[in-house]
Amino acid sequence: MLALKGRAPGQRHSWSPALATEKNRKVGARKGSGTPESLGNLGRVVYRPKRMANPVQGNVAIVARPAPEAEEVYRRWLAFLDDEFTRHQGPARRNEIVRDQLYQMYLGRPHGGKLNLTLTSELPVNVLSLSMDPENMTLEAQHFPEADHEQLEKRKPLLWFWQMFDRSPVGLNHWLGLRFRCMLGRHIFAEMGSGVRIFHGVELCYGYKTRLADGVVVRQRAMLHDRGGITIGKNAVIGSYARIYSHTYDPDDYDKANLAPTEIGAGARIGSHAIVHGGSRIPEREVVGEFPAVRN
Repeated sequence: MLALKGRAPGQRHSWSPALATEKNRKVGARKGSGTPESLGNLGRVVYRPKRMANPVQGNVAIVARPAPEAEEVYRRWLAFLDDEFTRHQGPARRNEIVRDQLYQMYLGRPHGGKLNLTLTSELPVNVLSLSMDPENMTLEAQHFPEADHEQLEKRKPLLWFWQMFDRSPVGLNHWLGLRFRCMLGRHIFAEMGSGVRIFHGVELCYGYKTRLADGVVVRQRAMLHDRGGITIGKNAVIGSYARIYSHTYDPDDYDKANLAPTEIGAGARIGSHAIVHGGSRIPEREVVGEFPAVRN
């Protein structure tokens, strides 16, 4: 059974097994009985090395794409990166690939030459230059005691690339961003189906404990905190700024995390700003939080 936690204006919706009531179960079942109208026409996006179809609304293709010469360059870049990350699985070479890409994206020049580390006046640019290299960066996930360091280390350069791409001007390119995250996600996630759409600013933890089925949509600024493992079923939608956790904390020791895998069923809808607690099992086609098309 499922419940939506009551909230005052401005508070987030929250979901956990302990909050379930019969009334909310009936409300959730009624709301989840059909596909929300506003979500029913979402086009699927799948990264392909050579060609990707436009989203379709009804029988009419939605034409929103770059100029042909720009699109050709974007596709070549994605194909190059996909090939590089497929051929090179080790963290050392992946660090170099990401460093070289970020140098050009942020500094407008290839990596090379020695930094003058002695001049105080050049410290800021040195800090920026060194930060382009994932080897010099640390992630919160590296501090978690249960982390599989072999799995994490080979994904760390890609997780840094994911964050830095979205924080760059290039990351605001909607057409390119969807395809970039699909490409990179196939090298980060434990499993990712076809037609997955991941929007700008989505936060990840390990990545290697996340499974996304066909047609999953993750809207902007959502968080997938997969310490204990997250599985999201076919055609499920994670709303903007939603938080999906897969762990809980010991009430007597907040530094001690209890891993609790989270599952979101096929066709489920997690509303914007909703919170799904670790260990939750969201039924198929259930609605957590609010979607405009299913409000009373």
